[in-house]
Amino acid sequence: MPTDIEIARAATLKPIAAIADRAGIPQEALNPYGKFIAKVDTSAIPDFASKPDGKLILVTAISPTPAGEGKTTTTVGLGDGLSRIGRNTMIALREPSLGPCFGVKGGAAGGGYAQVVPMEQINLHFTGDFHAITSAHNLLAAMIDNHVYWGNALALDTRYIAWRRVMDMNDRALRSTVSSLGGASNGFPREDGFDITVASEVMAIFCLAKDLPDLEERLGRIVIGRTRDKRPVTAAELKATGAMSVLLKDAVMPNLVQTLEGTPAFVHGGPFANIAHGCNSVIATRAALKLADYVVTEAGFGADLGAEKFFDIKCRKAGLKPAAAVVVATVRALKMHGGLAKDSLVREDLAALEAGLANLARHVENIRKFGVPPIVAINHFTSDTAAEHDLIRSFCRNHLGVEAVICRHWAEGGAGAEELANKVVALAEGGEADFAPLYPDVMPLWDKLETVAREIYGAAGLVADAKVRARFAELEGAGHGALPVCVAKTQYSFSADPTLRGAPSGHMVPVRELRLSAGAGFVVAICGDIMTMPGLPREPAAERIHIDANGQIEGLF
Repeated sequence: MPTDIEIARAATLKPIAAIADRAGIPQEALNPYGKFIAKVDTSAIPDFASKPDGKLILVTAISPTPAGEGKTTTTVGLGDGLSRIGRNTMIALREPSLGPCFGVKGGAAGGGYAQVVPMEQINLHFTGDFHAITSAHNLLAAMIDNHVYWGNALALDTRYIAWRRVMDMNDRALRSTVSSLGGASNGFPREDGFDITVASEVMAIFCLAKDLPDLEERLGRIVIGRTRDKRPVTAAELKATGAMSVLLKDAVMPNLVQTLEGTPAFVHGGPFANIAHGCNSVIATRAALKLADYVVTEAGFGADLGAEKFFDIKCRKAGLKPAAAVVVATVRALKMHGGLAKDSLVREDLAALEAGLANLARHVENIRKFGVPPIVAINHFTSDTAAEHDLIRSFCRNHLGVEAVICRHWAEGGAGAEELANKVVALAEGGEADFAPLYPDVMPLWDKLETVAREIYGAAGLVADAKVRARFAELEGAGHGALPVCVAKTQYSFSADPTLRGAPSGHMVPVRELRLSAGAGFVVAICGDIMTMPGLPREPAAERIHIDANGQIEGLF
């Protein structure tokens, strides 16, 4: 079997104009970036707003493990499978971040014969959206310090400037910094720090805005800090939003690419689900829903993070009504949740598999709490056995009341996901979906977070010190109590402890900090030891990435 990169390079891609034509996008709406990528100006599509919406299918997964689950691969495979059975389909994915590409994960465009292409460009700079978001974010940071330098007319309290800087790379050395050293001409020294770009509020705004005017209005609501009498100061007061919007005006248009089988795909926006809301842009998703009968999208990491935020933040804010959800699992990952070490996963172990099914069960049950019908996709590995597949299918059927479909899209492309596609269509058209968020807007912020902890994580409750509890009260008093909560915590466990696999219950979720994202429209609760600027691993992927003698990029996959 060839590698992912070999498969991608051997593919014959269609001109992006042909992909646009298949999607019903006229040529005048295309802004090409080379032969196989284009930005799409949805305002140039005739009668676009009046078109009916297609059916929205979410692909999520069990809690991730080093064994791999293949959520993006399954999203692409299902999209191709739906195309193969005659459904007009589009895929809506997030853009990869350079941090994981050069850190631990490698590329993020699917794998095997279920990829979006051109893979190398998608993983490396793409159309520059992340750079535009980084620049817009850091422009605001520069304008804050410049404002203070030139007299601080807004009376910002420099001890409580909330706006950190960002970059799209893992760099733990920048988590906490001191800026403006070197003398009076460089400004007033103060504590500062960096987050990764995907955790930026500008990224969240970018992904939740409905159009460019909405994006600019949201940018103006960003709270950059406060005065000494605790009055919040916004980006609009700093007169930064016009220039920030100029940097984002092209980036806000969705990026059109294709799968290996020619299914159109929007790849746009890219917040992480462990430190942000983990969904692609509302603009791309809504555009796809107007253009296709079926739209397959993903939400990051396990369903406790990405799917919960997809439902409670994205769907709530954008008025989306998902028709079905696919929960991806692998035999290997389930055995890890059952206690097996990574080097023991290739042997059959039904006892470990049965123990690990508790993780899958909780994710399936959680999906149902939002009124969305689930189905399980088992992403096939060659080490799987028939007995292991039978155990999963029997457990899902008899204990969870859902179907589990064995999928071979990695090796067979869309043909390997046809059974899943047919069952997803039956589920989506069966009329079972009755979507509702987990909690109402009027619930207090603490109660919202506790509801997520109890209902989704299986926790006994929250623990927070007096300072954090006072921050809850402060945000409520400032009129932000109606906002949803966005939990930042480890992706590896239902708890805040990444070593607790399976389905732990009765734990307490430690709340370390609350951050207001007024422009995005949510409150971030940072729980446990999660960092909003990741670090590189001991042996980063960057050590293996290079250009060979033929000018080809190696090591990215």
